[in-house]
Amino acid sequence: MKNFACAFLIFFVSFFAFGQNQEISKIISLRKKNLKPIKDQIITSIEDQKNNLITISDGIWEAAETSLEEFKSSKLLIDYARANGFEVTENVADISTAFMATYGSGKPVIGILGEFDANAGISQKRQPTKEARVKGGAGHGCGHNLFGTASLGAAVAIKEQIEKGNLKGTVIFYGTPAEETIFAKVWMVREGVFDKLDVCMDWHPGDTTESGTQPSKALVDFRVSFNGSSSHASSDPWNGRSSVDAMELYTTGLNYYREHILPTSRIHYQFEAAGDVVNVVPDYAKIWTRLRGNSVEHVNVLYDRALDIAKAAAMMTGTTYNTKLISGIYEILVNRTGAAIMQNNIETLGDISYTEEEVSYANTILNETGKPQIGLDGKYKPLMPTLPATGGSTDVGDVSQVVPVIRMSATVAAKDGPWHSWAVVACTGMSIGHKGMIYAAKALSMTMADLFKEPKLVEAVKEDYRKNKSPKKYVPRIEPGPPTLE
Repeated sequence: MKNFACAFLIFFVSFFAFGQNQEISKIISLRKKNLKPIKDQIITSIEDQKNNLITISDGIWEAAETSLEEFKSSKLLIDYARANGFEVTENVADISTAFMATYGSGKPVIGILGEFDANAGISQKRQPTKEARVKGGAGHGCGHNLFGTASLGAAVAIKEQIEKGNLKGTVIFYGTPAEETIFAKVWMVREGVFDKLDVCMDWHPGDTTESGTQPSKALVDFRVSFNGSSSHASSDPWNGRSSVDAMELYTTGLNYYREHILPTSRIHYQFEAAGDVVNVVPDYAKIWTRLRGNSVEHVNVLYDRALDIAKAAAMMTGTTYNTKLISGIYEILVNRTGAAIMQNNIETLGDISYTEEEVSYANTILNETGKPQIGLDGKYKPLMPTLPATGGSTDVGDVSQVVPVIRMSATVAAKDGPWHSWAVVACTGMSIGHKGMIYAAKALSMTMADLFKEPKLVEAVKEDYRKNKSPKKYVPRIEPGPPTLE
């Protein structure tokens, strides 16, 4: 009975995913047959691009460049876009590794996002046991080498259809750097580079294959620095004022505060500076703090309290303090209408299949990381109910505040393995990751074809966005000027 109830709920959500508009369901059904030749050509295009896309993604995987330093990675994508006839605009929003690649003219204008930055300190060889490829180096533990590549491949497939006259409109690929650290899309949003779009496409590598129906957490990043006065730690400590004491009191305050935050909220911090030697009272300390909540409003409450705690820590230690905003991002505004359109194409493509060798590779990784050996999950999920955010955060949230965003995920790594770790890096540079990338490119471009071909679908997606958007004005949470790592 319980299973029946769950199945009924999923069916109910799927059926009404187009904003309870039965006309949209009819359009999809009718267009399915008419669009089949175009979608067949799109699938062929992705298959024809497959070797090139794998070469690009592997090149980005090997470069493994962190936020704002993705020069080789962005060039690989830029060169491929230009080779395929796109007009490329570089240095977007005054960010050296951000770019736009545009093809076509007129409406609709459909964008697609592509990330390519790596995670620091998780370098890994293409093998299922832990061993750094570059000692202390970065690695693609979130699959961004696949992300940007698949999205650009999808844009190329659409460009070919526009070129043939089968589709009309404009496609724009956005090269969006620095998602892992400072969330560069927020600066791009502030500069208005997404304002011209009717709809924006997005995906993310994962360990499941599904349409995007879940929100993300909002967050704020900031630094707190404490300044005291140094003295000999033994001869005259009374003449010193310890910045590290202040930082310890600050983190103690945060940790006591954890008892009183919402269960969906999160507090993280990382010590960046804490004195130099043990026999000197430290006069400088710096800490990076990240606060998350299921909405910007929840984050604001956390932020105000954290700033009060920093002030109190400085007062108790006789030090001074300074806070500096790094960045802040909004939660994702889920577009279930777009998710349902995407779901139709995921179901058309079906599951991702794996060889015995790939499953064994994944299970070795899971064994190495102390996880159950459940291999790979290539089966696509039904259209899922939208639930409160339980995972991470992304600057796609800010894009979704200004334009409707249609999202998906595709399996690129072992099921339930640790993310942002060597375990994912080991998969994103080989066939498991490649299969998810190619699948995503197909699903994204097929969904874009639906939108280009049928204006009523575009309008339905935009209406969903208008209906669910907050009446409060969107204000980017960043400082003036371009992003920096300091």
